[in-house]
Amino acid sequence: MSADVKGDAYEGLLQKNAEDVKGGAGQYFTPRPLIQAMVDCVAPKPGETICDPACGTGGFLLAAHDYVVKHNPNLTKAQKKALKEQTLRGCELVHAVARLCAMNLLLHGIGSQDYEPIVVADSLAGDHGDRYDVVLTNPPFGKKSSYTVVGQNGEASRERETYERDDFWAITSNKQLNFLQHVKTLLKVNGRATIVVPDNVLFEGGAGETVRRKLLHDCDVHTLPRLPTGLFYAQGVKANVLFFDKKPASETSWTKKLWIYDLRTNQHFTLKTNPLKREDLDEFVKCYHPANRHERRPTWSEKKPDGRWRAYGYNELIARDKASLDIFWLKDESLEASNNLPDPDVIAQEIVDDLEAALEQFRLIANDLSGPSSEVGPQ
Repeated sequence: MSADVKGDAYEGLLQKNAEDVKGGAGQYFTPRPLIQAMVDCVAPKPGETICDPACGTGGFLLAAHDYVVKHNPNLTKAQKKALKEQTLRGCELVHAVARLCAMNLLLHGIGSQDYEPIVVADSLAGDHGDRYDVVLTNPPFGKKSSYTVVGQNGEASRERETYERDDFWAITSNKQLNFLQHVKTLLKVNGRATIVVPDNVLFEGGAGETVRRKLLHDCDVHTLPRLPTGLFYAQGVKANVLFFDKKPASETSWTKKLWIYDLRTNQHFTLKTNPLKREDLDEFVKCYHPANRHERRPTWSEKKPDGRWRAYGYNELIARDKASLDIFWLKDESLEASNNLPDPDVIAQEIVDDLEAALEQFRLIANDLSGPSSEVGPQ
């Protein structure tokens, strides 16, 4: 059997395992259509180094590898060897998932006895010094915000889990904000990043505002698609994708214009009955204009208020309360008229998802008060 056949079969098994909510690896499995669209936008090139600091089962690394192969059919033997043994680097915290990832890559012909692209470690623990041209990632949602320390006398005390890193703009227990700062560190100057983040990263105050303002100033934050619910195996997750480029130090802000695509309003997806397909993201990728993103055209205007693609200038963004990037403008049709409501089963599932997401947040708070909590969410 060819590597493609064996690899595709293994990918299918991983997805089937992720669908097993009780015992599967759903929190480590990002929907492949979403990954493909993100990679199509970033468009990695031969010779560029690519990293996923929370690689899960390896979806981003595999898609990036396949993109380079597909769009460069005349790779030299040296380039093919470099793509297999030097280009990709992933980090995963959970040993069992790292093994799944390593096998996934190996069955697709990536890695060798002399080169293992996956390391098992806590990405946020420190800066290992390596820098990359491209970073693609979907870090874990939720947070382990504290842990218990038992002293020599047997008494237990609570300690907040924070990462003291001098390369971070803000010290916080919010793991998603930490991953966003870590991705910034991992990039080479002019490197490109795409990262999935939950809604709270867009509007949270305190450290969240500090990180957003610094990111907008120090990097070119150029694109933000708002994702619908029903994409991830962690139910009720409201997520977005941030695209940004790292830039050299500058007194003036690098972000000039942030383009937002609303794939959430009036969109209804479910994992089984109406799963996200790659063609559902065709309009976004076309609007992104990977060939030259400086030639973009909005689909929204005052005459076309239902357009899903529009831009906001830097001054507009920083003038918003807490520099919030949680921006939307489309009217929710379900709120306009009862005859536009989704099917009852879709409404019921959305209610269940929202309640489960709220319950999980309350569990995190309760566990934080009484004992160590565990991570939840997609990766």
